[in-house]
Parts: sequence; structure tokens; C-alpha cells
Amino acid sequence: MTTVLAASETVGNPIANIGIFSLFVVVTMVVVIRASKRNATADEFFTGGRGFSGPQNGIAIAGDYLSAASFLGIAGAIAVYGYDGFLYSIGFLVAWLVALLLVAELLRNTGKFTMADVLSFRLKQRPVRLAAATNTLTVSLFYLLAQMAGAGGLVALLLDIRSRTGQSVVIAVVGVLMIVYVLVGGMKGTTWVQIIKAVLLIVGAGFMTVMVLAKFGLNFSEILGSAQSAISGATTGGVAKRDVLAPGAQYGGSLTSQINFISLALALVLGTAGLPHVLMRFYTVPTAKEARRSVVWAIALIGAFYLFTLALGYGAAALVGPDRILSAAGGVNSAAPLLAFELGGVILLGVISAVAFATILAVVAGLTITASASFAHDIYASVLKKHKVTEAEQVRVSRITAVVLGVFAIGLGILANGQNVAFLVALAFAVAAAANLPTIVYSLYWKRFNTRGALWSMYGGLISTIVLIVFSPAVSGAKTSMIPGADFAWFPLANPGIVSIPLAFALGIVGTLTSSDRGNPEVNAEMEVRSLTGIGAEKAVAH
Repeated sequence: MTTVLAASETVGNPIANIGIFSLFVVVTMVVVIRASKRNATADEFFTGGRGFSGPQNGIAIAGDYLSAASFLGIAGAIAVYGYDGFLYSIGFLVAWLVALLLVAELLRNTGKFTMADVLSFRLKQRPVRLAAATNTLTVSLFYLLAQMAGAGGLVALLLDIRSRTGQSVVIAVVGVLMIVYVLVGGMKGTTWVQIIKAVLLIVGAGFMTVMVLAKFGLNFSEILGSAQSAISGATTGGVAKRDVLAPGAQYGGSLTSQINFISLALALVLGTAGLPHVLMRFYTVPTAKEARRSVVWAIALIGAFYLFTLALGYGAAALVGPDRILSAAGGVNSAAPLLAFELGGVILLGVISAVAFATILAVVAGLTITASASFAHDIYASVLKKHKVTEAEQVRVSRITAVVLGVFAIGLGILANGQNVAFLVALAFAVAAAANLPTIVYSLYWKRFNTRGALWSMYGGLISTIVLIVFSPAVSGAKTSMIPGADFAWFPLANPGIVSIPLAFALGIVGTLTSSDRGNPEVNAEMEVRSLTGIGAEKAVAH
């Protein structure tokens, strides 16, 4: 108990912790302002003028992909549940390979600014763009939800703020900073923030991993043994007397729990290939060759980081303990910061917490620029104005959308505060996998696919996923729910992927086969050539 109180007093010192974070904000804001000197055209604001090299974009992709869930949520899940927590790392990494092999380069070659450019290439522009933009905004909001919740938990730990009101103020501050980054920097500024953040995060996690290994004589088995002892003796969170070196600590036991694990795995593995903010990064490089180079860099960095999470999670279990983690102000999300405090005192805690906060800021900025670009380019310019709009006007509408989206994200983040951020991101992945992935795959690989199939798949996947989430234990009916005092959950699974993803794929097939529309053979052929070769990728898409 004394250790917990000492930690609370120390992390509550704002001078070291918030001072380091403020330094990061100042440095990155200077970078953003310098990078934003040329942001007048839509191409510069949305894609950074396609001026980034493969390695730069690869580091930025890692910065975009390694979110608060990766650092805070997964480390906490491993620290509390052991092997079952590491399944998040495995799922996120395998998901990246699915995105690479199935869609990444083909999307980059076919589109211009957004995912909707690809989906509407050979289908009816207005209804498909509207559906794609709606899905992009929804997925972005779900993902922002997780990042905001991570911000609340992290600063709750830093300042020992246990009241929901205080944490809500913190979430609002993060939201405001996010809006400023996007308004000032556009994609160019956001990309540089992501590059800086990725380097800091991977170096920081690598440094902590080395320190954890050094504590146990560079013997990973010693870490696992100590973690097993610590978690087996835990008295809170329902994790006592579990073999955390084997599957089942979190997703074992009942049949419902096991099915929930399969559902979670489906959402994680298939979700990345439908995440608009990750896919949009491929439009920031000038050639297909640079896109492939960026993928190699991204996979190397992301793979290394997820190996680090294994050592960090089990290290936190061994050195900090599940009881102390779960009783901290940030709950399960506080495992990595508390481990930093245990390893290097208040200075390392301040640095690692600043890096985690930087992670949140960079990811929410990337999400916001993607969602606002989708609204401005797909809904405003294409659907409402029918392409009769200037680029400057598109940029202005995008900035307004960023502000509105930021306000929504703040409100939803306050509602989701206290949830495990890895779990919240898994919900965003479920929405992306059901609402976007089937239509992306069919558009790229199935010539018979048509507009009805796309609309049925996109809207069916989106609506089914959200309905099942709303009426699941994730929202009500359990102590860990977003609304713990209510109970309107009739769907037993916390993640709906096992139902909504196959349903969306099936709806795409049924919608296509029940329509006589076979599309334009010339446009189909043009899309196939462009997706495979990249010829014409820089030209406007306006069929």
C-alpha cells in the first residue's frame, strides 16, 4: 500500500510529467507551423503534396498505426491477463499483413485522396461516395473514442485525478490540441508529428524493454515466472489463480467467452484493411515503388514494437503487479506508465507518459484529417456540389469538419473514459471490417460487383455492427460497461465481428446478384489496369 501511495504522490507532480509533455507539444507545433507554409491546394492539405519518401511514410504509418491501444491498452491487458492480452498484439500485426497483401497498393494506385475515390471508381458516384464517407466518419469516431479514453486514463495517472470531471477536462484539452494540429498543419504537418512520435514511441518502448530484461538478467523466462507468480496472487479484477502463460485467462471458460474471442480475432485481423486513416497514408507518396518501400519500413517497426509489448506487459505484471495497476487512477491503461516509474523513477515516467500522450495526439490528428478530408472531398465536393467547387473551398470545409468532429470526439471520449483502450479500438476495427472491407475487396477483385452490392454491404455492415455494439455488454449490463448502471444488452458478445463481418460480405454478394447492373466494361478495365500498374493514379477520378 505504501508503494501505491508513493507512486500516486510522485505521478501527481505536474512539474516533471506535464513539463516534458508540454515541451513535446511546443516542439511539434513549431514543426507543424513550418511544414504548413504550403497548404492551399487540396492535394497539399489532404496528401502533403505526395512529397514523402518511402521510409518517411513508413515511419509515419507506424506512427499512425501504433495508437494508445498499442502502448497503453495492450501492455495493461498483458499485465493483467497474460497470454490473452498478447492476442491483441498478434491480431494487430497479422491485420497489417492482410492490409498489405489484399488492398494497400491497389488502393493507392486507383484512388486520389480518399477510400471513396476507389469504391466509386466504377460504381455510381453519389450514393457510393455518400456511403463510403459515412462509414469513414463513423470508423474515425469510434477510433477517436479509444484515443480520448486513453488520454483521460493517462493524465488521470499523471496528476492522480480520480474525479470524472477532472478527467473530462483533460479529454477536452486533448481534443482542442488535436483540432489545432489539423487546422494548422494539414496532412503534411500531421505526418511530421507522426514521424516524431513513432521514433519516440519505438525508442522509448525499446529502452524500457532493455531495462526490464536487465532487471532479470536478460532471461525472459525469469520475467514470465515472476509475472505468473504476481498474477496468480492477484486479488482484484477476477484474475486470481489463472495460468496466464496459457490461453484462457480472459477468453476461456464459457462457450460465450470463447466465441467472443473468435469474434475479436476476426475484427482485429480484418479491420486494418478497412481503416480509412491507415489506407489514406498511401496517397502521400509519389510512386507505387515508394508505397512498397513504406510498407517494408512500417512492418519492420510495427513488428518490433509488438515484440516489445510482450516484455513490457509481463514486466509490468512482475514488477508492478495487477492489484496495483487496477487500483491506479488510470486503471488497466496505467501499466506502462507505472512500469516506467518502477524502472526509472519520475523522470522516466514523465518521458514515457509524454511519449504516450504524443501517441494519442498524433493518431487523433491523423484520424481527424482523414475524416474531414472524406467529408469535404466526398460529401461536400462530390455529392452536394457535384464537383463544382474550388480546392480552397474543399480545404475550408475540411477544416470546419475537423472542428465539429473534434467536439464529437471529446463528448464520446468522456462517455468512454475508463474503458480499456485496446478493447475500444477492437470495436472500431469491427466497424471497419464490416462496413468497409467487403466493398473494398469486391471493388478491387470482382468485375461483376455493382452499386447495389456496395450499398447493401456498406450500410448493412455499418448498421448491424453498431446495433449489436449498442445492445452488447460493451455498452450496458456489466460492471465494465460504458453505462454500468443500465442493462439493455440482449446480444451476448462484447465484439460483434463474428456476426456483422460475414453478414456484410454476404449482403455484397446478394445485392450484386439481384441487380441487373453489370457496370461499364471500359471503366472496369481501366480500374484493373490502374490498380495493378499505377498508371493514371495522379489524375482526378471523375467518372
